[in-house]
Amino acid sequence: MIVAGLAALPAAANFAGGLIAEVRPVSDRSLGFALHAAAGIVIAVVGLEIMPRALEASAAWVPMLAFVAGAGLFLGLDRLADHLEARTASSGRNGDGGAPWAIYGGVALDLFSDGILIGTGAVINPSLGVLLALGQAPADLPEGFAAAAALRGANVPRRRRLAAGSGFAIPILAGAVAGYLALREAPQTVTLSVLAFTGGALLSVVVEEMVQQAHEANDSRWDSLFLVAGFTVFAAVSTYLPA
Repeated sequence: MIVAGLAALPAAANFAGGLIAEVRPVSDRSLGFALHAAAGIVIAVVGLEIMPRALEASAAWVPMLAFVAGAGLFLGLDRLADHLEARTASSGRNGDGGAPWAIYGGVALDLFSDGILIGTGAVINPSLGVLLALGQAPADLPEGFAAAAALRGANVPRRRRLAAGSGFAIPILAGAVAGYLALREAPQTVTLSVLAFTGGALLSVVVEEMVQQAHEANDSRWDSLFLVAGFTVFAAVSTYLPA
């Protein structure tokens, strides 16, 4: 129950980001900045917390391979999604409407990964689970904003947008509970390898989806500033709330 409660923090932040997109005009500029800030936070989570912890394994090469495998899994799923979208377009349907839902799917996958991180972190050290939950919340707020803004830009009805935003709670809660229950009695190397695997998938989400979509939405000289600012937000959380 404590792990589920921790996962509820970033889930609430994600939903709050979606509500912000509902009550204020959403420009491509705002969407691009939000995605860059979220990308910076995720990169910080992977670089400052996940991999340093994972490399504490007695056989550090195992988490290293798991890190690469996590990236490979995401790339495989991404390629499958592109293939399905291409088939939809070739069948005569409008493929443009799939782009906002592709962002939605990427955010859902990221939230599931966040949940696994929180559950796995709680197994390693309860305070690490708290840190990861607090660190993910600032990243999930702009992700929720970006997903809702993309759906709003595609003229998806508000009722469906709100239902979709509420549905984001499912993957993160499921990931947190599954990660905790599956790994609480697992050997340390296995637990740390799952942590690294999830980190690899998250980093691929950033590179292949979030940054790419951010540049498509808005290409500004200020983009890197928001990415670095997002990185700094999590660095501050990691520094002043040590696990």
